[in-house]
Amino acid sequence: MDVMPQQGPESRQPPEPSPEDPYALPAEGATALPPPPPTLRTTLRRAAFGAVAAGVLLAGALVAVDDGDGRPKEPGPVERAEAAATAGSPASLSDLTALIGDRQKWVESHPKDAPSLATLGTAYVEWARRSADTAYYARAEDALKRSLEAQPGERGNGEAWVGLAALANARHDFLAAKRWGETVKKQQPKTWSVYPVLIDAYTGLGDRKAATAATEKFAELRKGVPALARTADLYRGNGWREDALATAREAADRATQPAEKAEALHRLGELAWERGEPEEAMAQFDAALRTDSGHHASLAGRARALAALDRTDEALAAYQRALEQLPRPQYALELGELYASLGLDGDARTAYAKLREMVAAAKKDGVDESLVLARFEADHGDPEAAVGLLRAQWRGQHRSAAVADALGWALHRAGKSEEGLEYAQLAADTGVRNASYAYHLGVIQRALADYGPARRNLEQAVRTNPAFSPLAAPLAREALDALGEPPPGGPGDMQPPPPP
Repeated sequence: MDVMPQQGPESRQPPEPSPEDPYALPAEGATALPPPPPTLRTTLRRAAFGAVAAGVLLAGALVAVDDGDGRPKEPGPVERAEAAATAGSPASLSDLTALIGDRQKWVESHPKDAPSLATLGTAYVEWARRSADTAYYARAEDALKRSLEAQPGERGNGEAWVGLAALANARHDFLAAKRWGETVKKQQPKTWSVYPVLIDAYTGLGDRKAATAATEKFAELRKGVPALARTADLYRGNGWREDALATAREAADRATQPAEKAEALHRLGELAWERGEPEEAMAQFDAALRTDSGHHASLAGRARALAALDRTDEALAAYQRALEQLPRPQYALELGELYASLGLDGDARTAYAKLREMVAAAKKDGVDESLVLARFEADHGDPEAAVGLLRAQWRGQHRSAAVADALGWALHRAGKSEEGLEYAQLAADTGVRNASYAYHLGVIQRALADYGPARRNLEQAVRTNPAFSPLAAPLAREALDALGEPPPGGPGDMQPPPPP
Protein backbone atom coordinates (compact mmCIF):
# COMPACT_ATOMS: atom_id res chain seq x y z
CA MET A 1 0.00 0.00 0.00
CA ASP A 2 1.27 3.48 -0.86
CA VAL A 3 2.05 5.60 2.17
CA MET A 4 1.87 9.38 2.12
CA PRO A 5 5.29 11.00 2.63
CA GLN A 6 6.02 12.56 6.01
CA GLN A 7 5.85 16.34 6.08
CA GLY A 8 6.86 18.81 8.75
CA PRO A 9 4.19 20.91 10.48
CA GLU A 10 5.01 24.00 8.43
CA SER A 11 4.82 22.23 5.08
CA ARG A 12 1.43 20.77 5.97
CA GLN A 13 -0.12 24.17 6.60
CA PRO A 14 -2.61 25.25 3.94
CA PRO A 15 -1.45 28.28 1.97
CA GLU A 16 -2.12 31.58 3.71
CA PRO A 17 -4.59 33.84 1.90
CA SER A 18 -3.08 36.86 0.22
CA PRO A 19 -3.33 40.21 2.09
CA GLU A 20 -6.31 41.27 0.04
CA ASP A 21 -8.00 37.89 0.41
CA PRO A 22 -11.40 38.39 2.11
CA TYR A 23 -11.65 34.94 3.70
CA ALA A 24 -10.12 35.61 7.13
CA LEU A 25 -12.72 37.39 9.26
CA PRO A 26 -13.05 36.98 13.05
CA ALA A 27 -15.19 34.06 14.21
CA GLU A 28 -18.84 34.87 14.69
CA GLY A 29 -20.06 31.43 15.73
CA ALA A 30 -21.81 28.80 13.71
CA THR A 31 -25.22 30.29 14.48
CA ALA A 32 -24.45 33.67 12.94
CA LEU A 33 -26.74 32.85 10.01
CA PRO A 34 -30.17 31.41 10.90
CA PRO A 35 -31.17 28.52 8.61
CA PRO A 36 -33.80 29.67 6.10
CA PRO A 37 -37.19 28.00 5.87
CA PRO A 38 -37.27 24.92 3.62
CA THR A 39 -38.42 26.25 0.24
CA LEU A 40 -37.79 25.68 -3.45
CA ARG A 41 -37.35 21.95 -3.11
CA THR A 42 -37.08 21.45 -6.83
CA THR A 43 -34.08 23.72 -7.30
CA LEU A 44 -32.18 22.02 -4.50
CA ARG A 45 -33.03 18.61 -5.96
CA ARG A 46 -31.58 19.69 -9.28
CA ALA A 47 -28.45 21.07 -7.61
CA ALA A 48 -27.93 17.89 -5.60
CA PHE A 49 -28.35 15.82 -8.74
CA GLY A 50 -25.79 18.03 -10.45
CA ALA A 51 -23.33 17.60 -7.59
CA VAL A 52 -23.65 13.83 -7.74
CA ALA A 53 -23.30 13.88 -11.49
CA ALA A 54 -20.20 16.03 -11.19
CA GLY A 55 -18.72 13.51 -8.77
CA VAL A 56 -19.43 10.69 -11.19
CA LEU A 57 -17.88 12.65 -14.05
CA LEU A 58 -14.85 13.41 -11.90
CA ALA A 59 -14.37 9.77 -10.99
CA GLY A 60 -14.70 8.84 -14.64
CA ALA A 61 -12.20 11.52 -15.63
CA LEU A 62 -9.65 10.18 -13.19
CA VAL A 63 -9.80 6.85 -14.96
CA ALA A 64 -10.29 7.96 -18.53
CA VAL A 65 -7.56 10.57 -18.98
CA ASP A 66 -4.25 9.07 -20.08
CA ASP A 67 -0.76 10.54 -20.12
CA GLY A 68 -0.10 10.00 -23.81
CA ASP A 69 1.26 6.47 -23.73
CA GLY A 70 -2.08 4.70 -23.34
CA ARG A 71 -1.92 4.41 -19.56
CA PRO A 72 -4.41 6.21 -17.30
CA LYS A 73 -3.04 9.41 -15.83
CA GLU A 74 -2.32 9.26 -12.13
CA PRO A 75 -4.60 11.68 -10.25
CA GLY A 76 -2.90 14.62 -8.57
CA PRO A 77 -3.44 15.66 -4.94
CA VAL A 78 -6.32 18.00 -5.78
CA GLU A 79 -8.09 15.28 -7.74
CA ARG A 80 -7.51 12.77 -4.96
CA ALA A 81 -8.97 15.15 -2.37
CA GLU A 82 -12.01 15.81 -4.58
CA ALA A 83 -12.49 12.10 -5.19
CA ALA A 84 -12.31 11.41 -1.44
CA ALA A 85 -14.95 14.06 -0.76
CA THR A 86 -17.15 12.61 -3.51
CA ALA A 87 -16.86 9.19 -1.87
CA GLY A 88 -17.50 10.55 1.62
CA SER A 89 -14.03 9.51 2.81
CA PRO A 90 -11.22 11.51 4.49
CA ALA A 91 -8.41 12.91 2.35
CA SER A 92 -4.79 12.92 3.42
CA LEU A 93 -3.52 16.16 4.93
CA SER A 94 -1.20 16.74 1.99
CA ASP A 95 -4.04 16.31 -0.51
CA LEU A 96 -6.31 18.51 1.59
CA THR A 97 -3.62 21.19 1.63
CA ALA A 98 -3.41 21.02 -2.16
CA LEU A 99 -7.18 21.33 -2.52
CA ILE A 100 -7.27 24.40 -0.26
CA GLY A 101 -4.47 26.07 -2.21
CA ASP A 102 -6.22 25.31 -5.49
CA ARG A 103 -9.56 26.75 -4.36
CA GLN A 104 -7.95 29.80 -2.74
CA LYS A 105 -6.25 30.67 -6.00
CA TRP A 106 -9.43 30.12 -8.00
CA VAL A 107 -11.76 32.24 -5.85
CA GLU A 108 -9.32 35.15 -5.85
CA SER A 109 -10.13 35.58 -9.53
CA HIS A 110 -13.69 34.15 -9.33
CA PRO A 111 -15.08 35.64 -6.09
CA LYS A 112 -18.70 34.78 -6.96
CA ASP A 113 -18.13 31.08 -7.68
CA ALA A 114 -20.51 29.66 -5.06
CA PRO A 115 -19.58 25.94 -5.45
CA SER A 116 -15.84 26.69 -5.15
CA LEU A 117 -16.44 28.87 -2.09
CA ALA A 118 -18.50 26.09 -0.52
CA THR A 119 -15.74 23.58 -1.25
CA LEU A 120 -13.12 25.91 0.20
CA GLY A 121 -15.15 26.54 3.36
CA THR A 122 -15.78 22.85 3.93
CA ALA A 123 -12.10 22.09 3.34
CA TYR A 124 -11.18 24.72 5.94
CA VAL A 125 -13.48 22.97 8.43
CA GLU A 126 -11.82 19.63 7.77
CA TRP A 127 -8.34 21.11 8.01
CA ALA A 128 -9.13 22.76 11.35
CA ARG A 129 -10.62 19.56 12.69
CA ARG A 130 -7.70 17.41 11.57
CA SER A 131 -5.01 19.85 12.72
CA ALA A 132 -6.73 21.35 15.81
CA ASP A 133 -5.97 24.80 14.35
CA THR A 134 -9.23 26.48 15.34
CA ALA A 135 -8.33 29.74 13.60
CA TYR A 136 -9.40 28.15 10.32
CA TYR A 137 -13.01 27.98 11.49
CA ALA A 138 -13.37 31.73 11.01
CA ARG A 139 -12.10 31.39 7.43
CA ALA A 140 -14.49 28.50 6.88
CA GLU A 141 -17.45 30.50 8.12
CA ASP A 142 -16.64 33.48 5.93
CA ALA A 143 -16.13 31.37 2.79
CA LEU A 144 -19.42 29.55 3.37
CA LYS A 145 -21.31 32.79 4.00
CA ARG A 146 -19.89 34.28 0.80
CA SER A 147 -20.93 31.17 -1.05
CA LEU A 148 -24.50 31.68 0.16
CA GLU A 149 -24.38 35.36 -0.79
CA ALA A 150 -23.40 34.36 -4.32
CA GLN A 151 -26.03 31.60 -4.48
CA PRO A 152 -28.53 31.15 -1.63
CA GLY A 153 -29.08 27.68 -0.28
CA GLU A 154 -32.75 27.64 -1.25
CA ARG A 155 -31.66 28.27 -4.83
CA GLY A 156 -29.53 25.16 -5.04
CA ASN A 157 -26.52 25.81 -2.80
CA GLY A 158 -27.24 23.00 -0.35
CA GLU A 159 -23.57 22.10 -0.02
CA ALA A 160 -22.88 25.44 1.70
CA TRP A 161 -25.59 24.58 4.23
CA VAL A 162 -23.99 21.18 4.77
CA GLY A 163 -20.66 22.95 5.25
CA LEU A 164 -22.17 25.21 7.91
CA ALA A 165 -23.57 22.14 9.67
CA ALA A 166 -20.10 20.57 9.67
CA LEU A 167 -18.67 23.84 11.03
CA ALA A 168 -21.24 23.94 13.83
CA ASN A 169 -20.43 20.34 14.80
CA ALA A 170 -16.72 21.14 14.86
CA ARG A 171 -17.43 24.03 17.22
CA HIS A 172 -19.64 21.75 19.34
CA ASP A 173 -22.73 23.78 18.52
CA PHE A 174 -24.88 20.74 17.89
CA LEU A 175 -28.22 22.54 17.88
CA ALA A 176 -27.07 24.78 15.03
CA ALA A 177 -25.71 21.77 13.16
CA LYS A 178 -29.03 20.02 13.56
CA ARG A 179 -30.94 23.02 12.17
CA TRP A 180 -28.67 23.39 9.15
CA GLY A 181 -28.70 19.67 8.44
CA GLU A 182 -32.44 19.26 8.80
CA THR A 183 -33.01 22.21 6.47
CA VAL A 184 -31.22 20.27 3.74
CA LYS A 185 -32.84 16.95 4.66
CA LYS A 186 -36.35 18.38 4.45
CA GLN A 187 -35.72 19.75 0.99
CA GLN A 188 -33.72 16.84 -0.36
CA PRO A 189 -33.78 13.71 1.82
CA LYS A 190 -31.64 11.76 -0.66
CA THR A 191 -28.66 14.12 -0.42
CA TRP A 192 -26.31 11.64 1.24
CA SER A 193 -23.73 14.23 2.29
CA VAL A 194 -26.06 15.72 4.91
CA TYR A 195 -26.41 12.54 6.95
CA PRO A 196 -22.88 12.38 8.45
CA VAL A 197 -23.29 15.90 9.87
CA LEU A 198 -26.74 15.01 11.19
CA ILE A 199 -25.34 11.86 12.84
CA ASP A 200 -22.73 13.96 14.63
CA ALA A 201 -25.31 16.56 15.67
CA TYR A 202 -27.81 14.03 17.01
CA THR A 203 -25.03 12.20 18.85
CA GLY A 204 -23.84 15.41 20.47
CA LEU A 205 -27.40 16.15 21.57
CA GLY A 206 -27.87 12.64 22.94
CA ASP A 207 -30.72 11.86 20.53
CA ARG A 208 -29.89 8.20 19.99
CA LYS A 209 -33.09 7.44 18.08
CA ALA A 210 -32.47 10.18 15.52
CA ALA A 211 -28.78 9.24 15.25
CA THR A 212 -29.73 5.63 14.55
CA ALA A 213 -32.24 6.65 11.87
CA ALA A 214 -29.70 8.97 10.21
CA THR A 215 -27.06 6.22 10.24
CA GLU A 216 -29.45 3.75 8.65
CA LYS A 217 -30.42 6.28 5.98
CA PHE A 218 -26.78 7.06 5.24
CA ALA A 219 -26.02 3.35 4.87
CA GLU A 220 -28.94 3.06 2.48
CA LEU A 221 -27.76 5.98 0.31
CA ARG A 222 -23.99 5.52 0.53
CA LYS A 223 -22.68 1.98 0.53
CA GLY A 224 -19.10 1.01 1.24
CA VAL A 225 -16.49 2.04 3.79
CA PRO A 226 -18.09 5.36 4.91
CA ALA A 227 -21.35 3.61 5.77
CA LEU A 228 -19.54 0.76 7.53
CA ALA A 229 -17.54 3.24 9.59
CA ARG A 230 -20.63 5.12 10.71
CA THR A 231 -22.44 1.88 11.52
CA ALA A 232 -19.51 0.67 13.60
CA ASP A 233 -19.59 3.93 15.56
CA LEU A 234 -23.32 3.48 16.16
CA TYR A 235 -22.81 -0.04 17.48
CA ARG A 236 -19.96 1.15 19.67
CA GLY A 237 -22.10 3.90 21.19
CA ASN A 238 -24.82 1.37 22.02
CA GLY A 239 -22.38 -1.01 23.67
CA TRP A 240 -22.74 -3.69 20.99
CA ARG A 241 -19.06 -4.52 21.14
CA GLU A 242 -18.99 -7.61 18.93
CA ASP A 243 -21.07 -5.99 16.19
CA ALA A 244 -18.93 -2.86 16.33
CA LEU A 245 -15.74 -4.89 16.01
CA ALA A 246 -16.99 -6.99 13.10
CA THR A 247 -18.21 -3.92 11.19
CA ALA A 248 -15.04 -1.95 11.92
CA ARG A 249 -12.92 -4.84 10.67
CA GLU A 250 -14.91 -5.01 7.46
CA ALA A 251 -14.39 -1.27 6.96
CA ALA A 252 -10.63 -1.67 7.48
CA ASP A 253 -10.46 -4.62 5.07
CA ARG A 254 -12.34 -2.75 2.35
CA ALA A 255 -10.58 0.61 2.72
CA THR A 256 -8.16 1.35 -0.11
CA GLN A 257 -6.90 4.93 0.19
CA PRO A 258 -4.28 5.64 2.88
CA ALA A 259 -6.29 8.25 4.82
CA GLU A 260 -9.41 6.10 4.76
CA LYS A 261 -7.45 3.00 5.79
CA ALA A 262 -5.72 4.83 8.63
CA GLU A 263 -9.05 6.05 9.97
CA ALA A 264 -10.41 2.50 9.94
CA LEU A 265 -7.33 1.13 11.70
CA HIS A 266 -7.56 3.88 14.31
CA ARG A 267 -11.16 2.85 15.00
CA LEU A 268 -9.98 -0.74 15.59
CA GLY A 269 -7.36 0.61 17.98
CA GLU A 270 -9.96 2.55 19.96
CA LEU A 271 -12.16 -0.54 20.23
CA ALA A 272 -9.22 -2.62 21.44
CA TRP A 273 -8.34 0.03 24.01
CA GLU A 274 -11.89 0.06 25.36
CA ARG A 275 -11.76 -3.75 25.68
CA GLY A 276 -8.66 -3.47 27.85
CA GLU A 277 -6.25 -4.84 25.22
CA PRO A 278 -3.43 -2.28 25.05
CA GLU A 279 -1.09 -4.49 22.99
CA GLU A 280 -3.71 -4.92 20.27
CA ALA A 281 -4.61 -1.24 20.47
CA MET A 282 -0.99 -0.17 19.96
CA ALA A 283 -0.62 -2.55 17.02
CA GLN A 284 -3.61 -0.93 15.31
CA PHE A 285 -2.45 2.62 16.07
CA ASP A 286 1.01 1.81 14.73
CA ALA A 287 -0.56 0.35 11.57
CA ALA A 288 -2.61 3.54 11.13
CA LEU A 289 0.53 5.68 11.39
CA ARG A 290 2.42 3.48 8.94
CA THR A 291 -0.47 3.79 6.50
CA ASP A 292 -0.83 7.57 6.88
CA SER A 293 1.80 9.36 8.93
CA GLY A 294 -0.54 12.37 9.15
CA HIS A 295 -3.10 10.50 11.27
CA HIS A 296 -2.01 12.25 14.45
CA ALA A 297 -4.93 11.08 16.58
CA SER A 298 -3.24 7.67 16.53
CA LEU A 299 -0.24 9.22 18.29
CA ALA A 300 -2.46 9.97 21.29
CA GLY A 301 -4.04 6.53 21.11
CA ARG A 302 -0.58 5.01 21.08
CA ALA A 303 0.35 7.08 24.15
CA ARG A 304 -2.63 5.72 26.09
CA ALA A 305 -1.69 2.16 25.20
CA LEU A 306 1.94 2.69 26.21
CA ALA A 307 0.86 4.11 29.56
CA ALA A 308 -1.35 1.07 30.16
CA LEU A 309 1.66 -1.16 29.44
CA ASP A 310 3.74 0.76 32.04
CA ARG A 311 6.06 2.04 29.30
CA THR A 312 5.72 5.48 30.80
CA ASP A 313 8.78 7.16 29.27
CA GLU A 314 7.59 6.19 25.81
CA ALA A 315 4.04 7.23 26.70
CA LEU A 316 5.19 10.69 27.80
CA ALA A 317 7.13 11.16 24.58
CA ALA A 318 4.15 10.00 22.51
CA TYR A 319 1.79 12.40 24.28
CA GLN A 320 4.20 15.29 23.76
CA ARG A 321 4.47 14.48 20.06
CA ALA A 322 0.68 14.19 19.79
CA LEU A 323 0.27 17.62 21.37
CA GLU A 324 2.82 19.09 18.96
CA GLN A 325 1.01 17.70 15.94
CA LEU A 326 -2.59 17.85 17.18
CA PRO A 327 -2.95 20.24 20.15
CA ARG A 328 -6.26 19.12 21.59
CA PRO A 329 -7.16 19.95 25.22
CA GLN A 330 -8.11 16.33 25.91
CA TYR A 331 -4.54 15.21 25.22
CA ALA A 332 -3.16 17.84 27.60
CA LEU A 333 -5.50 16.53 30.30
CA GLU A 334 -4.38 12.96 29.73
CA LEU A 335 -0.72 13.97 29.78
CA GLY A 336 -1.20 15.92 33.01
CA GLU A 337 -2.86 12.95 34.68
CA LEU A 338 -0.04 10.66 33.57
CA TYR A 339 2.48 13.07 35.07
CA ALA A 340 0.44 13.20 38.30
CA SER A 341 0.32 9.40 38.51
CA LEU A 342 4.13 9.40 38.41
CA GLY A 343 4.40 12.01 41.15
CA LEU A 344 5.59 14.68 38.71
CA ASP A 345 3.25 17.36 40.05
CA GLY A 346 5.13 20.30 38.52
CA ASP A 347 4.93 18.78 35.04
CA ALA A 348 1.25 17.99 35.65
CA ARG A 349 0.54 21.63 36.51
CA THR A 350 2.31 22.71 33.32
CA ALA A 351 0.12 20.37 31.25
CA TYR A 352 -3.02 21.62 32.99
CA ALA A 353 -2.02 25.22 32.34
CA LYS A 354 -1.58 24.33 28.68
CA LEU A 355 -5.07 22.84 28.69
CA ARG A 356 -6.53 26.09 29.98
CA GLU A 357 -4.67 28.07 27.33
CA MET A 358 -5.98 25.84 24.54
CA VAL A 359 -9.55 26.03 25.82
CA ALA A 360 -9.36 29.83 25.99
CA ALA A 361 -7.89 30.07 22.49
CA ALA A 362 -10.56 27.75 21.11
CA LYS A 363 -13.29 29.84 22.73
CA LYS A 364 -12.05 32.91 20.85
CA ASP A 365 -12.54 30.96 17.63
CA GLY A 366 -16.07 29.96 18.59
CA VAL A 367 -15.26 26.42 19.77
CA ASP A 368 -16.94 25.23 22.97
CA GLU A 369 -14.56 22.99 24.95
CA SER A 370 -16.68 23.08 28.12
CA LEU A 371 -16.78 19.29 28.43
CA VAL A 372 -13.04 18.73 28.69
CA LEU A 373 -12.61 21.82 30.87
CA ALA A 374 -15.32 20.54 33.23
CA ARG A 375 -13.64 17.15 33.45
CA PHE A 376 -10.44 18.89 34.47
CA GLU A 377 -12.17 21.10 37.02
CA ALA A 378 -14.05 18.20 38.59
CA ASP A 379 -10.88 16.25 39.42
CA HIS A 380 -8.12 18.86 39.56
CA GLY A 381 -9.73 22.27 40.02
CA ASP A 382 -13.11 23.59 41.16
CA PRO A 383 -15.93 20.98 41.08
CA GLU A 384 -18.57 23.71 41.50
CA ALA A 385 -17.22 25.41 38.36
CA ALA A 386 -17.44 22.06 36.58
CA VAL A 387 -21.08 21.71 37.63
CA GLY A 388 -21.84 25.18 36.27
CA LEU A 389 -20.24 24.42 32.92
CA LEU A 390 -22.05 21.12 32.54
CA ARG A 391 -25.44 22.40 33.66
CA ALA A 392 -25.15 24.96 30.87
CA GLN A 393 -24.41 22.14 28.44
CA TRP A 394 -27.43 20.20 29.64
CA ARG A 395 -29.70 23.24 29.35
CA GLY A 396 -28.41 23.66 25.82
CA GLN A 397 -29.65 20.12 25.06
CA HIS A 398 -26.12 18.68 24.90
CA ARG A 399 -27.23 15.46 26.55
CA SER A 400 -24.86 12.83 25.26
CA ALA A 401 -23.60 10.00 27.44
CA ALA A 402 -20.31 11.87 27.85
CA VAL A 403 -22.03 14.99 29.22
CA ALA A 404 -24.30 12.96 31.50
CA ASP A 405 -21.33 11.06 32.94
CA ALA A 406 -19.28 14.24 33.45
CA LEU A 407 -22.18 16.08 35.09
CA GLY A 408 -22.91 13.18 37.43
CA TRP A 409 -19.27 12.97 38.50
CA ALA A 410 -18.92 16.74 38.93
CA LEU A 411 -22.01 16.82 41.16
CA HIS A 412 -20.56 14.01 43.27
CA ARG A 413 -17.24 15.81 43.58
CA ALA A 414 -19.14 18.95 44.60
CA GLY A 415 -20.86 17.02 47.43
CA LYS A 416 -24.16 16.42 45.62
CA SER A 417 -23.97 12.65 45.15
CA GLU A 418 -27.72 12.00 45.18
CA GLU A 419 -28.30 14.35 42.25
CA GLY A 420 -25.13 13.10 40.54
CA LEU A 421 -26.38 9.51 40.68
CA GLU A 422 -29.23 10.35 38.29
CA TYR A 423 -26.90 11.60 35.57
CA ALA A 424 -24.26 8.90 36.07
CA GLN A 425 -27.00 6.28 35.72
CA LEU A 426 -28.21 7.91 32.50
CA ALA A 427 -24.72 7.55 31.01
CA ALA A 428 -24.51 3.90 32.02
CA ASP A 429 -28.01 3.16 30.71
CA THR A 430 -26.95 3.99 27.15
CA GLY A 431 -25.16 0.64 27.19
CA VAL A 432 -21.79 2.04 26.12
CA ARG A 433 -18.89 -0.06 27.46
CA ASN A 434 -16.86 2.68 29.12
CA ALA A 435 -14.78 1.78 32.16
CA SER A 436 -14.69 5.39 33.33
CA TYR A 437 -18.50 5.64 33.33
CA ALA A 438 -18.76 2.44 35.38
CA TYR A 439 -16.12 3.70 37.81
CA HIS A 440 -17.89 7.01 38.35
CA LEU A 441 -21.24 5.32 38.90
CA GLY A 442 -19.74 2.79 41.31
CA VAL A 443 -18.00 5.44 43.41
CA ILE A 444 -21.19 7.53 43.63
CA GLN A 445 -23.21 4.47 44.68
CA ARG A 446 -20.62 3.62 47.31
CA ALA A 447 -20.84 7.15 48.70
CA LEU A 448 -24.61 6.66 49.00
CA ALA A 449 -24.14 3.32 50.80
CA ASP A 450 -25.63 1.38 47.89
CA TYR A 451 -22.91 -1.24 48.20
CA GLY A 452 -24.21 -4.04 45.99
CA PRO A 453 -24.56 -1.96 42.80
CA ALA A 454 -21.35 -0.13 43.72
CA ARG A 455 -19.42 -3.39 43.85
CA ARG A 456 -20.93 -4.52 40.53
CA ASN A 457 -20.04 -1.33 38.70
CA LEU A 458 -16.53 -1.10 40.11
CA GLU A 459 -15.95 -4.71 39.07
CA GLN A 460 -17.21 -3.83 35.60
CA ALA A 461 -14.79 -0.91 35.39
CA VAL A 462 -11.68 -2.93 36.25
CA ARG A 463 -12.84 -5.87 34.14
CA THR A 464 -13.67 -3.76 31.06
CA ASN A 465 -10.33 -1.95 30.99
CA PRO A 466 -7.98 -2.50 33.95
CA ALA A 467 -5.83 0.49 32.94
CA PHE A 468 -8.51 2.92 31.78
CA SER A 469 -6.81 5.85 33.56
CA PRO A 470 -3.40 6.17 35.22
CA LEU A 471 -5.05 8.00 38.13
CA ALA A 472 -8.56 6.55 38.34
CA ALA A 473 -7.88 2.86 37.63
CA PRO A 474 -5.84 2.34 40.85
CA LEU A 475 -8.56 4.19 42.79
CA ALA A 476 -11.20 1.89 41.31
CA ARG A 477 -9.31 -1.17 42.54
CA GLU A 478 -8.86 0.39 45.99
CA ALA A 479 -12.58 1.16 46.24
CA LEU A 480 -13.44 -2.37 45.18
CA ASP A 481 -11.03 -3.88 47.70
CA ALA A 482 -12.52 -1.71 50.43
CA LEU A 483 -15.97 -3.09 49.68
CA GLY A 484 -14.66 -6.65 50.07
CA GLU A 485 -16.28 -9.82 48.77
CA PRO A 486 -20.07 -10.17 48.91
CA PRO A 487 -21.33 -12.38 51.74
CA PRO A 488 -22.07 -16.02 50.97
CA GLY A 489 -25.64 -16.98 50.34
CA GLY A 490 -26.75 -13.83 48.53
CA PRO A 491 -27.03 -10.13 49.20
CA GLY A 492 -28.39 -10.36 52.69
CA ASP A 493 -25.75 -8.05 54.08
CA MET A 494 -23.91 -5.92 51.55
CA GLN A 495 -22.07 -3.71 54.05
CA PRO A 496 -18.33 -3.39 53.54
CA PRO A 497 -16.09 -5.11 56.12
CA PRO A 498 -15.38 -3.07 59.27
CA PRO A 499 -12.13 -1.11 59.27
CA PRO A 500 -9.26 -2.68 61.17
